[in-house]
Amino acid sequence: MGWFKIPSIFTSYNHSHLPYYNPARQNLVNKSETQKDGAASKVFRFLRRLMSGGKIDGGSRTEAEEKLYAWIYALAQSDKDMVFEYVRSTERGLSFAEAERRLKENGPNVPIDYSFPSWWHILWNAFFHPFNIILIVLSVISYFTSDSPNGCIMLVLVFISVSLRFYQEYGSSKAAMKLSEFVRCPVKVQRCAGRVYQTELVVQIDQRDVVPGDIVIFEPGDLFPGDVRLLSSKHLVVSQSSLTGESWTTEKTADIKEDQSTPLLDLKNICFMGTNVVSGGGTGLVVSTGSKTYMSTMFSNIGKKEPPNDFEDGVRRISYVLVAVMLVAVTVIVVIDYTTSHDLTESILFGISVASALTPQMLPLIVNTSLAKGALAMAKDRCIIKSLSAIRDMGSMDILCFDKTGTLTMNRAIVVNHIDSWGLSKEKVLQFAFLNSYFKTDQKYPLDDAILAHVYTNGYRFQPSKWQKIDEIPFDFIRRRVSIIMERKAEDKSRHVFDRVMVTKGALEEIMKICSSIEDVDSGTNITFTSEHYQRILNMVEEISNEGLGVIGVAIKSLDTETSYQRKDDDETFESDMVFLGLITFFDPPKDTAKQALWRLAEKGVKAKVLTGDSLSLAIRVCKEVGIRTTHVVTGPELELLNQESFHETVKRATVLARLTPTQKLRVVQSLQTVGNHIVGFLGDGVNDSLALDAANVGISVDSAASVAKDFADIILLEKDLNVLIAGVEHGRLTFGNTMKYIKMSVIANLGSVLSILIATVCLKYEPLTPRQLLTQNFLYSVGQIAIPWDKMEEDAVKVPQKWSQKGLPMFILWNGPVCTLFDVSALLFLWFYYKANGVDDSMFFHSAWFIEGLLMQTLIIHLIRTEKIPFIQDLASWPVLCSTVLISAIGIAIPFTPMGDVMGFVELPLSYFGFLLVLFLGYLFVGQVVKRLYIMVYKRWL
Repeated sequence: MGWFKIPSIFTSYNHSHLPYYNPARQNLVNKSETQKDGAASKVFRFLRRLMSGGKIDGGSRTEAEEKLYAWIYALAQSDKDMVFEYVRSTERGLSFAEAERRLKENGPNVPIDYSFPSWWHILWNAFFHPFNIILIVLSVISYFTSDSPNGCIMLVLVFISVSLRFYQEYGSSKAAMKLSEFVRCPVKVQRCAGRVYQTELVVQIDQRDVVPGDIVIFEPGDLFPGDVRLLSSKHLVVSQSSLTGESWTTEKTADIKEDQSTPLLDLKNICFMGTNVVSGGGTGLVVSTGSKTYMSTMFSNIGKKEPPNDFEDGVRRISYVLVAVMLVAVTVIVVIDYTTSHDLTESILFGISVASALTPQMLPLIVNTSLAKGALAMAKDRCIIKSLSAIRDMGSMDILCFDKTGTLTMNRAIVVNHIDSWGLSKEKVLQFAFLNSYFKTDQKYPLDDAILAHVYTNGYRFQPSKWQKIDEIPFDFIRRRVSIIMERKAEDKSRHVFDRVMVTKGALEEIMKICSSIEDVDSGTNITFTSEHYQRILNMVEEISNEGLGVIGVAIKSLDTETSYQRKDDDETFESDMVFLGLITFFDPPKDTAKQALWRLAEKGVKAKVLTGDSLSLAIRVCKEVGIRTTHVVTGPELELLNQESFHETVKRATVLARLTPTQKLRVVQSLQTVGNHIVGFLGDGVNDSLALDAANVGISVDSAASVAKDFADIILLEKDLNVLIAGVEHGRLTFGNTMKYIKMSVIANLGSVLSILIATVCLKYEPLTPRQLLTQNFLYSVGQIAIPWDKMEEDAVKVPQKWSQKGLPMFILWNGPVCTLFDVSALLFLWFYYKANGVDDSMFFHSAWFIEGLLMQTLIIHLIRTEKIPFIQDLASWPVLCSTVLISAIGIAIPFTPMGDVMGFVELPLSYFGFLLVLFLGYLFVGQVVKRLYIMVYKRWL
């Protein structure tokens, strides 16, 4: 990934670095910090960071975030006049000269200063792995010692491993550049010109040229080019979906002073970079631009801190251990061999062969083949895998976090009930809501479709054909309602009370605002709409909202047939003196498959946590519908009030976290990873999810998601269905299990083989195998391992998350490694005493016998390690592994009886030796199975 340059204003107290520093601004920031932290707490915080080793645990905000929050809240709580002083601007705006000077000081107004790492830097990181270095060194030495085939194989393996890693890293390094696409647009600013008499001018500039202190003028459709303190506003409605991910809009106003208890994104007089104006307009003072904005601070951690990867760290540690063992063992073997042969060149070549045998040469190929096989399998389930390692991480994932919208729910509304102002179900309310939606033509919303669908599917007959539309007052975000003027057709007028009516539906508070009457529940007549009625309806709506339902109001007004609506700027006078009919309640229903999918995930050991920006009541209702426990719930504003320890404990227990900001989602994910030691998956589709997607071990998005979210995701679902993830978890656990089979089996086989060679070298007066024979044995054994990715896993092994254990592999080696060496030494003793193969004259016989025994032993290890059960009796490997075992064993046994055996220095072996091998391997399988059962009894697991 690339590097994000954090501006000095967020990382240092040096005033000379502040581009528009003044004492008033700095006092505000410092005052806020002083009130929060005393000297003792600062020392404690420093020591805590020092001891944590820089680990990000998500429990607290960063220093940059603390400074940003202090700055924004200081402006939100101040009068407009003081705000100009803080940013050193005037009510006329900046002069062109001052704006140019600030632009040079601050740089272009882009949210994140991001620079690409060079391709060679990414290539170097991909190349610099201990196994790669070992293989390259051994291949070079092999070429110098005329062993070109083995050297070529090693280089091919290195090339495959480095190429795959380079491709993934180089692709992911470009993702953050997508963020800049959200703010490229022209901006209207007010500037002043003139030396003696200054004139205010409104000019249009590129958003990159906006500086702190500029006064911006905005209207519907405009993006805010920075963090803005409002100066004036008229019916201003803003969408903050780019930051929150939620579709609802927010009203903003300049004529208010906020307090510290208001959540940051709920501040009414502050608008943030990247958000846009839905309706209304106004002016605002730019207080932060570029990398100092909330959007930039929020995204500044993207790509800087990779999520913890125990698997990669474990493989790296094991590789270092093998390197250390290799250096010691090879040195000892070379010295011992030289003392007997007195041929330094031959001894060094033999040492190189031993080093090659100790190296898990197939590890990059086995790992990448397993991952590629998993990617192909998931592609059949309509998943696009961007990062192969994410498949393995899915096998380890034990917590899946997601937003409820579109994941648990259908992302569409359905009508629940239609009630009057007394809470009684009344068909008349639904009838006029239906007619409003039916005749509405300006813009259909999902709620209109829901009302129409509810009427059609439930058999209501409201006969819209008997009505005629006269006019329409369209919906807008200021009035938040839509009105339809209609009348009955001539043949039906005599039989109904209403001839021409206006039906209005929309936001409940806006509907009640224009009503003067209400229909009485008993008499059906219209009575005055009193404050008691108003309060009763609000209380009823509060109860409905607590159940997670949304509401809209419906009102009606009888018109004279001569009355016609004249379009004008203000519709308030025409939409007045209406009769309140009642409410339509609705909600976003859960998917039919969601409950089953969550149950299957829980069955596989994956816990679900809902991280949403929606209201708590709505989130709770949906979670109850799909079976997620709601005994522990929390909201974003409540999290802000917690100290670090309480934060981690709350995140650990909570299953539903509502009203979260993007940074809070990030902190929750980091807390689960570092403090909870969980492997976390995150499913998100908005710009606001990018932080959590980047931080999660497995970032998952959907094909319809924002481009930034898809760029940061490791897996893209072509269908937003949790059942697809279940298949991914199964593939991930299969991949992880087969990879661990190879690692454990190869380390045990290689270490056991080298230890056996060391013992044999000490006992014999010659090499137990020549370099060529040892390399051939190692090559055949390595080729036989290629089938491991196609092996199957036991059912119990895929029921729970599979994680790398730091202590597990060393203990596994200590328990199982000596078993291999024990039976290798048994073969050595049998050859020594039974066949008297202990002299130089018998070296060819010993080489032939030791070659076959070592190859068959290493091949059988695969079957002993791969299962908890008794191999070949209780459990059989997959047919590719069985075929590979039979083929490699047959080749190894046949070589001494072929012309190739003569070339390699082998001789034919007596039939009695193969009888001994049968007894030896039966004994090995028996002892190995006993050790396996004891190990499982102690550690409660095998692989």
